[in-house]
Amino acid sequence: MAFQILLNVFLGFLWMFFTLSYEPVAFLKGYLFGMVILFTFRRFFSSRFYLGRVIAIISLGLLFIKELILSNISVLKLVLKPKLDIKPGIFALPTVLEKDWEITILANLITLTPGTLVVDVSEDNKILYIHTIDMDDAQEAIDSIKNTFEKAIMEVSR
Repeated sequence: MAFQILLNVFLGFLWMFFTLSYEPVAFLKGYLFGMVILFTFRRFFSSRFYLGRVIAIISLGLLFIKELILSNISVLKLVLKPKLDIKPGIFALPTVLEKDWEITILANLITLTPGTLVVDVSEDNKILYIHTIDMDDAQEAIDSIKNTFEKAIMEVSR
């Protein structure tokens, strides 16, 4: 991915020098033409086209913001209730993520979301132990995390 981005930037600068126009608009035109060229020759690269991964990273960020807002609202509802009837609990989340950085990102996204906290990770990095402030159904929480954060992280990394 990094090689493709650098090659695209190089093609943008090359376009500027060939057109003898050193303005940002000329670089942007060259960058866009370079993107078309890289997309055309994408089968010659060992990794997938980098724009797909960039879009996946942006969608992961937007998903985190959405989940952050929703969990803030749910924690706010719990706190503002006149009677505190919460059921805190810890559940085990089996994960299919393999790389250390993927597991770290998943753990950080879960921890940064209000109401949840990753307490521990198993020795083989296959299970995350998560504490939640209000747990009605553990399987529902597992499915929610797998269908949102874990799926989005896999789209970024694979």
